[in-house]
Amino acid sequence: MQKLIQKIPNRRSGFTLLELLIVLGIILAIAAMVIPNLIGGQDEANIKTTKINIKGLENALKFYYTDHKSLYPESIDILLIGENTADGRVRQPYLEAEPLDAWGNRLFYEWPNNKVPQAYKPAIWSAGPNRQNEEGAGDDINNWSVNPTL
Repeated sequence: MQKLIQKIPNRRSGFTLLELLIVLGIILAIAAMVIPNLIGGQDEANIKTTKINIKGLENALKFYYTDHKSLYPESIDILLIGENTADGRVRQPYLEAEPLDAWGNRLFYEWPNNKVPQAYKPAIWSAGPNRQNEEGAGDDINNWSVNPTL
């Protein structure tokens, strides 16, 4: 008797190199379109966060100005310290923590404001995305320039 040899269908397992390269190409094309948008979005979010932090410092300075008979402090550090009032009460600090920009750097503060002629408020600015203090110019983010994005 002759044995019946059963043929096993030729099955391949895995992917060919061509298929892997096509899938890799598709993934790279999608990444090339998405990643620049994500990076630009982070920069915009950091700038908006810094503007909000500058506004918060500006508000703390206004409270100090009101409490101290139209005087601004010499430095931001004064806003972090509680103080005794003339009637013996303890006034809480105007800020709970040192104000920083979105990149973790200190905000700059100047009073009197020499940045803008006839300014009615202190100058506050961040060194911005490049982290180089340009005295409020360049890519610095400040409280005296008109910027419609916030």
